[in-house]
Amino acid sequence: MNTTFSCVGCGKCCTDHHVPLTLAEARMWAADGGQVIVLVEAFLDNGLGLPTQQREHAERRSAPVRSGQSQAHVAITFAAYNVGPCRNLDEDRLCRIYERRPLVCRIYPMEINPHIPLDPVAKECPPESWQQGPDLILGGELVDQELADLIQRSRQADRDDIRVKEVICAMLGIHTTALKGDGFTAYLPDMNALASAIDQVTAQPLSEAPGEWRFHVSGEDIAGQVLAAGAQVVTEPALTYAFISLRAA
Repeated sequence: MNTTFSCVGCGKCCTDHHVPLTLAEARMWAADGGQVIVLVEAFLDNGLGLPTQQREHAERRSAPVRSGQSQAHVAITFAAYNVGPCRNLDEDRLCRIYERRPLVCRIYPMEINPHIPLDPVAKECPPESWQQGPDLILGGELVDQELADLIQRSRQADRDDIRVKEVICAMLGIHTTALKGDGFTAYLPDMNALASAIDQVTAQPLSEAPGEWRFHVSGEDIAGQVLAAGAQVVTEPALTYAFISLRAA
């Protein structure tokens, strides 16, 4: 597959997208007055919630935790919360923080997950973006080595940050996850509390995150599978988070 790409500055990728952030980027986003959303998903040690071919990648970016009598692997994403245009776009749809914009913004439109191939149809970039400009992919391989290095940096940050994120979640009272593929639990923490937790955890040796995790699932059939695996399922309504279902209606 050969793909060309040239950004036309339409700003669509900067609108209504929650941009994944590294831990350092999340701290910067909070310092700039932005809101961070915390998105959580997990799969169980028996493989429930995870396609077999993705296990190695998923395990490397998740933290092993307890849920009832089972071990779960929880993936925690800190993302810039953008409802509407990104707060850093100016009146000309140009980025005010371009020189220090997040890694994912630099990588777009490429994917971070190695199991998700680039699909121009799935992107919001207009057709002309894909009809001009330099080669992006030749023979199925990414051409730009600098871009490839950024992708590797992003994947490594996912792996390096996960235990710290788990401890931060414990400090913020975040302990409910969704089952991977079924949905996400989404939290909007107080930004002063998040910033303080990041500063506290990164300033001292990492300690074990206390407590265990519970699953919020989309229906009784999924709940039965999770319970059969020995994990815990929440039974009370969600009050401190939202459940984003990925299940077809």
